[in-house]
Amino acid sequence: MANEQQESSQGEMEGVNCLAHDEAIMAQQDRIQQEIATTNALVSDRQDLSVLQGEYAAEDSIYQLKIKDLQKKYSYVRKTRPDGNCFYRAFGFAHLESLLDDSKELQRFKAVAAKSKLDLVNQGFTEFTIEDFHNTFMDLIKLCEKQQSLGELLSSFNDQSVSDYIVVYLRLLTSGYLQREHVFFKHFIEGSRSVKEFCQQEVEPMSKESDHIHIIALAKALNVPVLVEYMDRGEGGTVNNHVFPEGSEPRIFLLYRPGHYDILYK
Repeated sequence: MANEQQESSQGEMEGVNCLAHDEAIMAQQDRIQQEIATTNALVSDRQDLSVLQGEYAAEDSIYQLKIKDLQKKYSYVRKTRPDGNCFYRAFGFAHLESLLDDSKELQRFKAVAAKSKLDLVNQGFTEFTIEDFHNTFMDLIKLCEKQQSLGELLSSFNDQSVSDYIVVYLRLLTSGYLQREHVFFKHFIEGSRSVKEFCQQEVEPMSKESDHIHIIALAKALNVPVLVEYMDRGEGGTVNNHVFPEGSEPRIFLLYRPGHYDILYK
């Protein structure tokens, strides 16, 4: 009996220790996120591409050579906060920014965006759940239509509540497209997860990072082709790029560094 009590007590202590350990990890993650939030705007001002050189040691020849290669094609970069939502925020801002000077594309995009809510509802998404996110998305498009200034658009994207609503809606559009085309996309999902399970676990939740599958789906869902420049530690001094969907004419340009996306400008 004493042994049983002792084992029970030890079990409880281990449980308490595990809980304390988990809470300590969560607290540390919160501190890291707060530090990122105070030092990084959700979407920065446009900066000269040369700022990237200062982010790597002068003797880091691989990255320094690749930055020089990037400078042959691009002049500016606009950074996004590294919070797991950077792909959607970069995609959303870059395209809406381009609409300020392209009324034809704005009208096409507005029509696609307006219809997108009904498409999601017809797929089984709850209208009540997605309505506010869709409304915020449409409001920003309408502001661009009223010749909103770049400064106002940037302010909107740096308002956490507005910006995050845009990210949520773009995640929903990505999920919706993946599920509509599940026969094609199921071959690209590792493990035994269905496309729906993948979307519920890796696409719809905030702060989940994005990969090729997310980029293809969102680019196709909105018919907004995107070129991604991949800057990693691969050998050679050149930066490889890929256009999504393949063979299309890109409208926006993103820079990918392991785990993070920023916006590029020619």
